[in-house]
Amino acid sequence: MKKTPSLFIALASFILLSCAENPKPFDNEPIKAYDIDFNWGEGGPNGFAAPGLWADADPAAHVEWYASLGCNVIQSFAVSCNGYAWYKNGIVPEQPGLKHDFLTEQVKLAHQKNIKVFGYFCAGSNTRWGLENPDLSYGVPSAPHIPYTTKYLDFLCASIEDAIKKTGIDGVFIDWLWNPGATMEPYPPLKWLPCEQEMFTELMNQPFPGIENITPDTELQFRRKAIDRAWKRIKYTVKKTDPECIIWLTSCQLTSRDIAGSDMLREVDWVLNEAGDTSTTASAQAMLGEHTRMVTCLANWNGQDAAVVIPDAIRKNIGLYGFTKPLNGSIMPPVDYYLSVHPDSLKGDARNIVLLARTYNGLAFNYVEK
Repeated sequence: MKKTPSLFIALASFILLSCAENPKPFDNEPIKAYDIDFNWGEGGPNGFAAPGLWADADPAAHVEWYASLGCNVIQSFAVSCNGYAWYKNGIVPEQPGLKHDFLTEQVKLAHQKNIKVFGYFCAGSNTRWGLENPDLSYGVPSAPHIPYTTKYLDFLCASIEDAIKKTGIDGVFIDWLWNPGATMEPYPPLKWLPCEQEMFTELMNQPFPGIENITPDTELQFRRKAIDRAWKRIKYTVKKTDPECIIWLTSCQLTSRDIAGSDMLREVDWVLNEAGDTSTTASAQAMLGEHTRMVTCLANWNGQDAAVVIPDAIRKNIGLYGFTKPLNGSIMPPVDYYLSVHPDSLKGDARNIVLLARTYNGLAFNYVEK
């Protein structure tokens, strides 16, 4: 057998190492993202949209809207919080009456415009799962309610793998990776359902000591271990399915004791400070990994001033993102409308869109289209 010259082996190893260490081209581009949010709406048993609401959504119209806004990233939906999928023929039932193979077609159309598409998953809340697995859930509030049992993680990771393979998404957007009842501290104590007691034995390597013997420190250790296990399962699933698939984590409280200093924040590809405040965006960067990209958020709920957040993010090479519930059926008013009005004439999410549209299209804040 012919021997391969050692110089060739060394050169090949250097090339492979260099390719692995060099950032992907998109890592050097500004992140200009938005989300027309299909989570919140009428008709469900909680604050989440009823299954099938906006099922007539047209992927072509959505992609055109995002392109006009100037986005290079669309945060779309694989499975929304009501527990139903936005693509067809998956392992998760599709939104009842889904007219188009929405996410799959959206990805194809967006790629023609060099726009990346992320598929949304809510780790901590899924109404359909809660209704079908009452012993593995804190009910079905429109808040995190799912303990990260092995059975649930098997389901979540299978759903993620299925969406990546069937739709061709560029990334997964992971929301509410929180313990039940949590998003903003102080958190209510865990209920210690039988399934959580079983998790305790798995994660803490000791028998469950009884609720009366759970100290605050013990509960915090458990909470962190539960999130860490969920994160490691998600990361393994995504990267095994598609090593190039980007994992984008969103958090409204990056300084929470449940996740501060975690492997998750060091290992994830992108992190969104959903609270949007410049102080958290700055302070949280010390907890991120060398290649983790920070993104900040503009949405009505967090009350941030886009005229302050946007210039700060641009100066610091931080990505931009916003979201809002659709206003015109499943979509928003045309981008031309937002460019035709002065930013100061609108408030809330409308003003955020006005300023993001100008920023994403390289226009001054005071630009008004004639």
